[in-house]
Formats: sequence, structure tokens, C-alpha cells
Amino acid sequence: MEREIATTPFGSRPMSLALLAAQNDSREIPEGKAVDKWQVYRDLCEGKSLVGIGDRALAILAALLSFYPDSELSEENGLIVFPSNKQLSLRAHGMPDTTLRRHLAALLDCGLILRRDSPNGKRYARKGRGGDFEDAFGFSLAPLLVRADEFQEAAERVRADNRALKLMRERITLYRRDISKLIEAAVEEDVAGDWGGLWRRFRAVVDRLPRRAAVGDLEQFVVDLAAIREEIDNLLDSHMNVQNPDGNESHNGRQQSDSNTDPLFDFEPALEKSGVTIEPERRPNEKPYPLGLILKACPDIVDYAVDGITNRRDLMATAAQVRGYLGISPSAYGDALEVLGQENTAIVIACILQRAQHINSAGGYLRVLTEKARAGQFSVGPMLMAALKANTAAPDRRAG
Repeated sequence: MEREIATTPFGSRPMSLALLAAQNDSREIPEGKAVDKWQVYRDLCEGKSLVGIGDRALAILAALLSFYPDSELSEENGLIVFPSNKQLSLRAHGMPDTTLRRHLAALLDCGLILRRDSPNGKRYARKGRGGDFEDAFGFSLAPLLVRADEFQEAAERVRADNRALKLMRERITLYRRDISKLIEAAVEEDVAGDWGGLWRRFRAVVDRLPRRAAVGDLEQFVVDLAAIREEIDNLLDSHMNVQNPDGNESHNGRQQSDSNTDPLFDFEPALEKSGVTIEPERRPNEKPYPLGLILKACPDIVDYAVDGITNRRDLMATAAQVRGYLGISPSAYGDALEVLGQENTAIVIACILQRAQHINSAGGYLRVLTEKARAGQFSVGPMLMAALKANTAAPDRRAG
């Protein structure tokens, strides 16, 4: 029945070669092919921008699909549905007749359905002696079956584009937040540098950001913001090296200092309520801890990484961002860097993040650990092992 679908339209509707080609294409159905009708519909809804169909027309298509009795579209089960306009309107939530006709025409123009008109233009099906449909006139859903793979690819392309756009916007958001707060912290701490010029460049980039844009439109903004962030990092690294000439980003040994070692609870109180203990043990000549061990003990920090954590530099960069989320002040963070080193500070911040719900003041806790380390009464190893033990003891904590 479906292989005789090439028919001319009823009444004054003209025949065209494009319509004939569409009818011929609808006959090229591989034998035994079947697809879930609602999966095809979902793919169309996601890929509608590439297919060139609107929301209202898709609502009519959903109504047409609801008249198809089987869950799978297949040539064996027939591909013609024959509801009246009144029935279609009811299933399309009472859509007016003129609107219904317009969107049916849109579905036809996009090649998503085909007409198979009866001699009098009515939609109906004729049953044979056995009770099976012998012939049917109405709308053919054959194009949906033929083009199902095309619609799936369109949906996948749209999903990929949306994901890429989301990631690009996330990167821009992170750059905006980091640059703004780092400049603010640098000015507050009297770090040498042309911070006013960097701020003006930063605002010039941000003010040009469009509200709606494709991935390609945002690439240059990411490049510009990354360049500003790199300049800020270089200035801050230079400042840190001047303040701490013996330190480097992979420094793990204990540093001694003659600075004031009085507790700083006055600035960040309520640590004593956190219930977190401090390990006094300190191991000499401590070696760098494996990154896999750190992430196994403190997996929550991975959620804050833009592109994942694949090396120690990623860990330290992510910890610098997490510092702000936890409410750790720039001065507390700077003291920790001076005493613990950049990598050990990152590990401590990861451990604090892992137990953030049990710590009332992350900044106060970090200050106490820093002072303990300054006095030789704290090392990262026991804290990391305690986090590892707590995390492996409750493997389902992060589920759901």
C-alpha cells in the first residue's frame, strides 16, 4: 500500500516536481526498518532549528502521531493517519482551524509529512473482508521513518553546540569572577602593578559581551580574558616570590618564620565549634603526594574545575578559586602560601572543602593550620590520610 503513495493533490492544490521527489523519497524505506515514533519526535524537537520547523507545527505533528496506533513507525504496520481537522484540533489543545491548516502546510513544506488525498479529498480508511485496512487516505508519516537518522544527527549536533556554548559561557563567567576578585585582592594588599589599566581592559572586554551569541562569537572574548588573567597571575606570582623568595609552587617542606604566632580567631571566629581535629605530627622531608591519592581523598574539588584536574597545576588553580567559595580571605590564603607552599595549601583547601559542612569558618581553620605549621606542629599527610579514610568509609555519600 505504501509503495503506491505517489498521488496528486486533491482540488486546487498544485502538483510540483518537489512534491513528486518527496513522494519518491518516502518510498525508499529499507526493508524491516522501524523507529520509535516518540523518539523521532524528541529528536525533531531538539533539532528543530536545523530542520526549520516551529513549535506550533511540532505540536500538530505530536497530535498526528497520537493517531498512529503503534509505538513504532514501520512500513509493515502502515504509515497513514486520517484524523479530521476537528479531531486534530482537539488533540492540539483546541487550536483554531486556520492556525491548524497553516501549520499542517508548514509540516508539508518541510517534508515531515505527505498528503495522500482520496478522490473526494476526505480522510478515511477502507477495510477489507478480513478486517484489515485495505486502503487509507490522509497524512503519510513515511518521511519520519525515512529521515529518522537525519533527525537524530540534527539533535546530536544541537546538543553538542549547546554544550559547547554552555562550557564557553562557564569559562567566561569564571574569568570574569576571578579577574574581578584577584584585582580587588591585589589592590587591597597593595601589590605592585598597573591594576587600574588591567581593570579598564577587563571592563572593555566585558562591556562588549553580547547577550545572545554562538560559540564562534565568544571565542575572542575568552582569548582576551585569558590574556588578562595570565598578566594578573604573573604579577601575583612575582609578588609572592618577592614575599617568599625560598618558596615555589611545588614546595612541600616546612618553612620556619619569626612572624607573630598568636591565634587569629578574632578575625575568623567559631572554628572551635567545627569539631575538626588538627593532627600535630610532622614528617621530615615529606615527598609530594600522588595526585590520584589527593583526588580520591578529596573528590569534591573536581566539581569546581573547569576542564577537570589532570595535573598539580590544575589542582592549585582550582584551589585558588575554591578559596573564594569557602570565604577564605586573601590574607589568610597568602599566609598559608607563605608557610605551607602552593601545593600543600591546595591540598589543605581541598580537605577543608571536603568537610565544609562541618567547619563553621574555613578561613579561621586555615589560619590555625598555618600557625600550627609555622610552629612545626602540623603536616599535610595526616590530614590527607584522615580525609581519605573518611571518604572511603562512606562511598555512597556523593550519590544522588
